[in-house]
Amino acid sequence: MFAPNQEAAAAELSRVVRRGGRIGLANWTPDGFIGQLFKIIGKHVSPPAGIKSPALWGTEGRLGELFRGHQLKTSKQIFSFRYKSPRHWLEIFKTYYGPTNRAFAALDSAGQAALEAEIIELLERMNRGGKDTLIVPSDYLEVVVTTQ
Repeated sequence: MFAPNQEAAAAELSRVVRRGGRIGLANWTPDGFIGQLFKIIGKHVSPPAGIKSPALWGTEGRLGELFRGHQLKTSKQIFSFRYKSPRHWLEIFKTYYGPTNRAFAALDSAGQAALEAEIIELLERMNRGGKDTLIVPSDYLEVVVTTQ
């Protein structure tokens, strides 16, 4: 998902898999929780020029473009993030998840506070775990590409 040149990445995946072989992918969707997180981050930190959104890998249309001529089988799935609280999730993702980590590193303290507030609001809105825990479902697209 985070390849700077999506076309080259897909072409290389296709090249190294023999005819009839399979490529397995699991890609966050643009409308799921992580897709919404990417949109929030994009409001605060401009994406690099010329780089397409990684969330496009979570759409059947874009995958059809990237793997043209190959058979695609997709299935929407849900992964549930489970953390102690929204703040716990944010602490972990600020430290270890590249997109969130890099966004916070690029902002001054006021920008970080604004980004944090929006992410906490998103987490609280999507939380299905109640006030004592955090359970946030996030859609992803499970993909099997069979090379032709």
